[in-house]
Amino acid sequence: MTDPRSDATWREKLTPAQYAVTREGATERAFTGIYWDHHGTGKYRCICCGAELFTSQDKFESGSGWPSFTQPAADDAVNEHVDTSLGMARTEVRCHVCDAHLGHVFPDGPDPTGLRFCINSASLDFEADPPNGPA
Repeated sequence: MTDPRSDATWREKLTPAQYAVTREGATERAFTGIYWDHHGTGKYRCICCGAELFTSQDKFESGSGWPSFTQPAADDAVNEHVDTSLGMARTEVRCHVCDAHLGHVFPDGPDPTGLRFCINSASLDFEADPPNGPA
């Protein structure tokens, strides 16, 4: 599903870096995003529409310089598409609700899925769990 908001609306809502990543498919430089070394407990949401995408429970240290997750928060949280933009086939990950570009998924992650969802910090917003645990 593609979000019906106009390009002007996205440019107004998002920072230039967030726009470049989510609406134009850019990639932030490794080790520069705010969540690559983030260890809070909570939910990672789409910066564009607020949809829950990943949880801290599935985040792991991949050494790649980007936030990495073993799986999305729900089976339908993200869509996957073949990306051949750099002359190789990769699997792009997009928000299921607004079609924002998030990053890519690779088959070199840890158990239980063997997947590494390599996600741009600029595409995420973090919602910390309440002090007494998840709601």
